[in-house]
Amino acid sequence: MGSGAGERGRAERRPGLFLFLLPLLCPALGEQIRYRIPEEMPKGSVVGNLAKDLGFSVQELPTRKLRVSSEKPYFTVSAESGDLLVSSRLDREEICGKNPTCALEFEAVAENPLNFYHVNVEIEDINDHTPKFTQNSFELQISESAQPGTRFILGSAHDADIGSNTLQSYQLSLSDHFSLTNKEKSDGSKYPELVLKTPLDREKQKSYHLTLTALDFGAPPLSSTAQIRVLVTDANDNAPVFSQDVYRVRLSENVYPGTTVLQVTATDQDEGVNAEITFSFSEASQITQFNLNSNTGEITVLNTLDFEEVKEYSIVLEARDGGGMIAQCTVEVEVIDENDNVPEVIFQSLPNLIMEDAELGTHIALLKVRDKDSKHNGEVTCKLEGDVPFKILTSSRNTYKLVTDAVLDREQNPEYNITITATDRGKPPLSSSSSITLHIGDVNDNAPVFSQPFYIVYVSENNPPGASISQVSASDPDLGPNGQVSYSIVASDLEPRELSSYVSVSAQSGVVFAQRAFDHEQLRSFELTLQARDHGSPALSANVSLRVLVNDRNDNAPRVLYPALGPDGSALFDMVPRAAEPGYLVTKVVAVDADSGHNAWLSYHVLQASEPGLFSLGLRTGEVRTARALGDRDAARQRLLVAVRDGGQPPLSATATLHLVFADSLQEVLPDITDRPEPSDPQAELQFYLVVALALISVLFLLAVILAIALRLRRSFSPAAWSCFQPGLCVKSGPVVPPNYSEGTLPYSYNLCVAHTGKTEFNFLKCSEQLSSGQDMLCGDTSGTLFPLCNSSELTSHQQAPPNTDWRFSQAQRPGTSGSQNGDDTGTWPNNQFDTEMLQAMILASASEAADGSSTLGGGAGTMGLSARYGPQFTLQHVPDYRQNVYIPGSNATLTNAAGKRDGKAPAGGNGNKKKSGKKEKK
Repeated sequence: MGSGAGERGRAERRPGLFLFLLPLLCPALGEQIRYRIPEEMPKGSVVGNLAKDLGFSVQELPTRKLRVSSEKPYFTVSAESGDLLVSSRLDREEICGKNPTCALEFEAVAENPLNFYHVNVEIEDINDHTPKFTQNSFELQISESAQPGTRFILGSAHDADIGSNTLQSYQLSLSDHFSLTNKEKSDGSKYPELVLKTPLDREKQKSYHLTLTALDFGAPPLSSTAQIRVLVTDANDNAPVFSQDVYRVRLSENVYPGTTVLQVTATDQDEGVNAEITFSFSEASQITQFNLNSNTGEITVLNTLDFEEVKEYSIVLEARDGGGMIAQCTVEVEVIDENDNVPEVIFQSLPNLIMEDAELGTHIALLKVRDKDSKHNGEVTCKLEGDVPFKILTSSRNTYKLVTDAVLDREQNPEYNITITATDRGKPPLSSSSSITLHIGDVNDNAPVFSQPFYIVYVSENNPPGASISQVSASDPDLGPNGQVSYSIVASDLEPRELSSYVSVSAQSGVVFAQRAFDHEQLRSFELTLQARDHGSPALSANVSLRVLVNDRNDNAPRVLYPALGPDGSALFDMVPRAAEPGYLVTKVVAVDADSGHNAWLSYHVLQASEPGLFSLGLRTGEVRTARALGDRDAARQRLLVAVRDGGQPPLSATATLHLVFADSLQEVLPDITDRPEPSDPQAELQFYLVVALALISVLFLLAVILAIALRLRRSFSPAAWSCFQPGLCVKSGPVVPPNYSEGTLPYSYNLCVAHTGKTEFNFLKCSEQLSSGQDMLCGDTSGTLFPLCNSSELTSHQQAPPNTDWRFSQAQRPGTSGSQNGDDTGTWPNNQFDTEMLQAMILASASEAADGSSTLGGGAGTMGLSARYGPQFTLQHVPDYRQNVYIPGSNATLTNAAGKRDGKAPAGGNGNKKKSGKKEKK
């Protein structure tokens, strides 16, 4: 065993020389890396630095994951240093038997990238086996008549070692009668022969004891001994003689048991019992494959032969006669190889997964082909079956690499069934197939794909908040996190701060939710950019456009713009000339609907008319025209109740009431409007009675309190101040103009009292009697001070100022009904007191309305509502600010809108020829 250590030292030094020759042996190194070590190295012994020999640095080892791939784990690689280490017992005799060369071939596998390196480790024999005899003692019978030079074959010893370590010679202990000769068989093995030197005499010595020693030439040499006992028998003149000293025969390995191998023959010149010969195996216990007929010498096959196990048999036969004399011969049986072994395909270093992004030529697996037959029967070729993106390359003898030959795509083929067929060159050829399944690993190489190139969603307005309005769906054919998709909103044409209040999307399901109720009138459509993103590394994403169209619902009723109600809720009126012909455009009902489409398609219908058939209403235009001329029996006042319906389902509607008066001038209209009773409203009357009842109770209570206070404070009031409330100083007055006119047209009557103390006080009295037009008038003095309304008898005490003659209008600009040319052709201010006051009031109201920007009906901008009745030429450019220019007859003081400001009311717009109808408001 000491020599083994020396051999190990030489084995460790050889890789150094090997690396020195690396540049010269590059082509060979590409094929195989070789090491030579002695057998029986202890576990953990270093064979060589495999990582260094492969060109790997120590820093690369963790990532390259260098390892050994072999059928039996004789070696391993150190993960820290890259050394090739012995991992199990190396017994050359067990691994290779009597083969002169013993080498272990395996593959070293390195990952990232995957590659295979062929390694050959030659196992050197050490003298670790002693030659051994099959028996410890032998017995040999020799006749005393044997002649000197007669040879006798002795039992041989066996040594499992090879080369110089195996059995080399035999030695015999010293003897005067015997010597030893070393013989060699055809297979190279040696056997001893005992040679008789001198004749034997049984009467002198019946037996001899000899020692046979078997020696090898190992360092140190090993040996074993066996005892030989020679018995001298009585004289037997002739010994059996074989026809041949050595019989040689070739036998096919596939012969059946019972097949005759050969028949040996031997003769004996003696007679009788001494001539009877029997045959036997010299070492019968070692012969298990053959059978010998002891009488005939026929050798037959006992068990099946196998060339792969034993290629040659050497058998020693003995022929013994009746006198005990023995003759020996050798039978050598050569087994002929037949193609009886099917080639095997063995896969090594098979990965669990092959990533689909593997480059062309990537090593996938290592496979070995093994055929126990020899020569051409053991030569094997491999073929890859089927149309698969792989190919096999020859790596070394009986070793192949499986590499990629095309691009892999897991989404198309998640796995491949690989079948490799190995065929030998025997006659007939034998073949076998081996199949494996290669699973393709997923790589995040597919971005999510939406099911539609774009999405259009129709959502009806007034949807419930939180409701689902749509769902986007994207698919990713990748696996695991690479195929898990999440959704988000990445862009929108809405304001970023408003986006979250409109819509949201579920990250998992892609359902789009409305966060609020949509209003078609405010937002008709908006667009979102949704993103589908997988969870791979790096993550891949795709965008899609989602357009949300808000459908209109009929949720807005038509709104009537004209005719509009006055500030106090009273309806306006339109004046129609008495001579209006059929088709005359009286007015137009103007309505709008905030909805769109059919929901905003308005139609106009007459629900109720005072005189059916007198007026016609345009279904789509809303124009009110005379259907016929006014008859004598037709009333001057007409009332139309018009319904405006939209086209929605169900339709919504609004109503408008038109008050039409047939008159040629405004003066004809006023008395009729003043006397017109307002239609009663039961609900309003009930409320009125309740208010009156509460008011009476309150008044009675207040009167009681005031009476008590007045009695105590009566003496404190001056007579002058008290006289203000006397009937002689205040005159009951009624309104000069019809009630319910727009502000700025002097809708109130005032009683102004001036006390002797010089203090001015206003007393608003409720007048119980109606005065005729022109009975009471508003008076003022020359200083601009307003006086209480006076009756006609009091006007004599004040000089009336003449009307302002600077205001003149052309015939087209003259006040009057549309199309009417009545009046003074001179274009002067009307001389009639009543007409003058009425026109002043209308101009004042319109001027206030235009100045405050509150005019909404009748005429265009700047017409003060007069153009609808007095023609389009009557515009603001013809009329100055009448709040400064209009004066009260009999006074040089100008009027202002002080009354409107004092009452805290904004001036209301007038409409020229439109006046209020209804009850008179009194203060």
